[in-house]
Amino acid sequence: MAIVNRTRDSFWSGNRHADLDSARRALDAAVEDGADIVDVGGVRAGQEGERVDADEEIRRVVPFLQDARERYPHLVLSLDTWRSEVARAADGVVDLVNDTWAGHDPDLAGVAAQLGAGLVCSHTGGLPPRTDPVDVRYRDDLGDDERAVVRDVLGGLRAGADAALAAGVPAERILLDPTLDFGKTTRNSLVVLRHTADVASLGFPVLQALSRKDFIGETLDLDADDRLEGTLAATAVAAWLGTYVFRAHDVRATRRVVDMVASIRGDRPPALAVRGEPPAEGVS
Repeated sequence: MAIVNRTRDSFWSGNRHADLDSARRALDAAVEDGADIVDVGGVRAGQEGERVDADEEIRRVVPFLQDARERYPHLVLSLDTWRSEVARAADGVVDLVNDTWAGHDPDLAGVAAQLGAGLVCSHTGGLPPRTDPVDVRYRDDLGDDERAVVRDVLGGLRAGADAALAAGVPAERILLDPTLDFGKTTRNSLVVLRHTADVASLGFPVLQALSRKDFIGETLDLDADDRLEGTLAATAVAAWLGTYVFRAHDVRATRRVVDMVASIRGDRPPALAVRGEPPAEGVS
């Protein structure tokens, strides 16, 4: 899943495409580099940056999605929004609604169902849109914050999937995103990443948005421009543990990592067999 941010203030300067021509070039590059899905957003996730109302968000994303649909009729197009009115305005040009704020708008799942689109269900620890996680605490009865954050993530994602099903989104169109960084400290995000297999056990495809995130930056003490290697390491681990979709700024590198992990797991054959295949059993 490639990212095209129709913003001037995204946290990583390498994905700011407020200009329509720039966004088109980013789309073309993503497709060429191997993206299966393109996720289009019009609002920065964090609290810093511009205030963007629903009308402005629609102006940023819908015309671009319409243009992308005309140019790539078979590409899966995703809309990154928490607002039902924005999703409704994208009727006919969007295949997936990426709700990164965990059902903050209770009408969003129903709108996705009406559009015939899939829905990404997320976990934010109860925080509202564009809230940065400061002094977030997860505790269970034994004071075990690691177990508590995993339990909260699994419960929140299960509840999100149930709400999507109740709203009419078919099970095969629901994805689960544990949403690292959102409502989570760096330690929380690392713990949840280690428990990716538990998220996959809920029975829906898992989406991970790892690309250049703050938990990688804090772990390695690196700015966003220098977080590619950390992102790819996290990607490989998440892929091995069962993640199905990767939301990525660096499409070509991510595609190669995911394909390599799939081949190591035995889920994807090598692209070439120049060294030859072993002889059939009983043949010398």
